[in-house]
Amino acid sequence: MKWPEELVNEAEKNMEPYDVEGFVLGSGDEKADIMIVGEAPGENEAVKGRPFIGRAGDELNKHLDYAGLSREEVYITSVVRSRPYKWVDTNKKGSGGRRKANRKPNQKEIDAHAHLLDYQIAEMDPKIIIALGGVAYQRLTGKKDKMTDVIGQSFQVPVQKKRDTGYELTEKTYTIIPLYHPAAVFYNPRIKDTIWESLDHLKSEIEKNSRRKE
Repeated sequence: MKWPEELVNEAEKNMEPYDVEGFVLGSGDEKADIMIVGEAPGENEAVKGRPFIGRAGDELNKHLDYAGLSREEVYITSVVRSRPYKWVDTNKKGSGGRRKANRKPNQKEIDAHAHLLDYQIAEMDPKIIIALGGVAYQRLTGKKDKMTDVIGQSFQVPVQKKRDTGYELTEKTYTIIPLYHPAAVFYNPRIKDTIWESLDHLKSEIEKNSRRKE
């Protein structure tokens, strides 16, 4: 499947006013039953044009393996396809150096890529959409729940679709499963047990979908 060039070009053009770099469209099986939606690329992803590589990618691979999945069996993308960054001081005495650091995408950046994500969801029509982190969960559902309250649960809900200056909900419902972003454990090791519990819930949902096909 080749995503429409005009939507890809629109997304890239819409990001021009913002402090972002690179463009990562996505990777994996574009006919997969499972779509994984992250937040935005990081530094390595922006350079190499592939989602979830480096430490976060290794962690995601572990989670997929635990759930009985591989990258080849899913499609991985993100809410924002370019890396949002901010300049920060390196804090080295006398260096006066600055570097680019990752930051959370703002609403205008999320809007800039909305039509492309909407199209991908509609065309793929996935059985399960995994929302990695709060940004992805809120973009898809429009809900502002705390991740600690919804992690690993399965929600049969419509998803948000961009319309004019706002969003509307689709008529079709999708199975949305929010999980922690793979990088979250690096900053908060205490969530390890919760991560594995949420992956057990994911495995159960995958098994349910498999039985429905039989």
